[in-house]
Amino acid sequence: MHADTTATRKAAAVAAFEGLATEPGVPKPDPILIIDEVVRRFGGLTAVDVGHLEIQRGSITALIGPNGAGKTTFFNQLTGFDTADAGSWTFNGKQLKGVPAHRVARQGMVRTFQLTKALSKLTVMENMRLGAQNQRGENFFRALIPGSWRGQEDEITERAEELLERFKLDAKRDDFAGSLSGGQRKLLEMARALMVGPELVMLDEPMAGVNPALTQSLLGHVKALREEGMTVLFVEHDMDMVRDISDWVVVMAQGAVIAEGPPDKIMSDQRVIDAYLGAHHDAPMSAEEAEEQLHEAEAELEIEEKA
Repeated sequence: MHADTTATRKAAAVAAFEGLATEPGVPKPDPILIIDEVVRRFGGLTAVDVGHLEIQRGSITALIGPNGAGKTTFFNQLTGFDTADAGSWTFNGKQLKGVPAHRVARQGMVRTFQLTKALSKLTVMENMRLGAQNQRGENFFRALIPGSWRGQEDEITERAEELLERFKLDAKRDDFAGSLSGGQRKLLEMARALMVGPELVMLDEPMAGVNPALTQSLLGHVKALREEGMTVLFVEHDMDMVRDISDWVVVMAQGAVIAEGPPDKIMSDQRVIDAYLGAHHDAPMSAEEAEEQLHEAEAELEIEEKA
């Protein structure tokens, strides 16, 4: 049954993109997030200048581009961790420009960070509990009456236990978060994000600094988010991973979206090759091409020696 659900979700996500043009700003059948004219400048540098972008509901969308393309800055604008100079964006039809990060999360749009934000001196379980929203015990006066929040606290703990078991962190529940490895912190951050019960999960380089032993586990967890009906938008540099898990790819360069499309089509798009690989785009893409380049170089050397 699980395999059938996975195949169905994947097929539905792919079908939603059939026939769409591979041009920046192409409309999607059912967008959960719509961005218009978002600009962020730092002095004379324009870090983000996105005209129009739509993120399809129920899909896994990759956001790629060279270092300095503005991907993380763009994430920061959308999630309330920075303030855009211009533009607007809506999530489920609700305007989010100017909304602070904690309220964005309450709307069901959560993100993780390239450098994990686990609270090192709290335990893994305490980190998980912090992720839950609308806790009655956070009110000063209610906190004085345990009976008003104890039941909810038990429910939150039960939810946290389930997620820690799912992410294979249950054995670490009482350890300080600062004692976890880099990969385990990534898992903790993703698990904590799910405590919100989000509709859209935004992952900023989820595989960065993760050892190979945990990479496949993280990949599986990202795919599982779509299987559960969530939408995923993630930043990544590993093209093999992008090809493996994404249904749609958005490419940024110099702050702007320059192309969109299915993974296989995007990888061969000349605009993407020029922007993403830059001066290295003449490097051989296959063993045959590498051998041909070697023969050409040898022939040139031979000509020079005879001269």
